[in-house]
Amino acid sequence: MAVPKWKKTKRKRNQRRLHIFLKKPTLAKCPRCGYFVLPHIVCSNCGYYKGAEVIDVLKKLTKKERKQREKEIKIKEAAEKKEVKEKLLSWEELSKPR
Repeated sequence: MAVPKWKKTKRKRNQRRLHIFLKKPTLAKCPRCGYFVLPHIVCSNCGYYKGAEVIDVLKKLTKKERKQREKEIKIKEAAEKKEVKEKLLSWEELSKPR
């Protein structure tokens, strides 16, 4: 059996282990629900991928959970519509003198 001839220093050992560590996964926000997911993966929260529904997430839930989830979705969509309306300026607001 082979035996090392010289002791490896801590420096050499640590240089070898330099690239052995855990990396943070790169996460992207789901454009539909805002949930963080891995890129190129179907969102587990809403079941959408590239704007199309791939998985019916509500089908797996119980009746009570489904109602709660639908309510959350409606509230989120209403909030987004409200933000869009606030950002848009009407002709009257644009023509007002400052």
